[in-house]
Amino acid sequence: MFLNRTPQLPTPERALKGRATPEFELPDHHTVLGNPLAGPYPEGLEVADFALGCFWGAERIFWQTEGVWTTLVGYQGGSTVNPAYEEVCSGLTGHTEAVRVVFDPQVVPYATLVKTFWESHDPTQGFRQGNDVGTQYRSAIYTHSPAQAETAAASRAAYQQVLTGSGYGTITTEILPAEGREFYAAEPHHQQYLDKNPAGYCGIGGTGVSCPIGVARADG
Repeated sequence: MFLNRTPQLPTPERALKGRATPEFELPDHHTVLGNPLAGPYPEGLEVADFALGCFWGAERIFWQTEGVWTTLVGYQGGSTVNPAYEEVCSGLTGHTEAVRVVFDPQVVPYATLVKTFWESHDPTQGFRQGNDVGTQYRSAIYTHSPAQAETAAASRAAYQQVLTGSGYGTITTEILPAEGREFYAAEPHHQQYLDKNPAGYCGIGGTGVSCPIGVARADG
């Protein structure tokens, strides 16, 4: 993994420009769930975007969640158009490694996915997760509706309280609308990486502190 000693987000003017179209074709179907990776998705499903460190392990957490229809990994939150993995690792795109989760809200509420997000990483670490250092490992939630934004913000406030009580610092997670922050799918070999490589690297690990999602929903 690329290690940046002093990670800083590039300004849009300094960021790499990228390319008009991707240099690859996205696989048709999820290797575990069997459903299409790309939209449009069936009516009644919703989309959620999360960034919580290296996207290999993060994706597996969500595809193992009941009610999730498909997942795919990509790059989000930056300025570079259709970035390549190596460009994202350079720190010159502004993107973070993200997981797009397509889910059935009748089976798994968005709040449950948010709880999984918080408990699967340390959201207080800034531009890193464990030994993975760089702007591409920052924590983020990109929301697709006002309801998602409200749930995410309320859960962050509630989780901050219990993290502070457990000796952790301030949550650095950015919560921003997905609109205007294009999700660019990652290269095919990154999709469902840990299904294809069961012994592959997984840097995902939580704090061990439970997120009081019920409190978050009550506060909202």
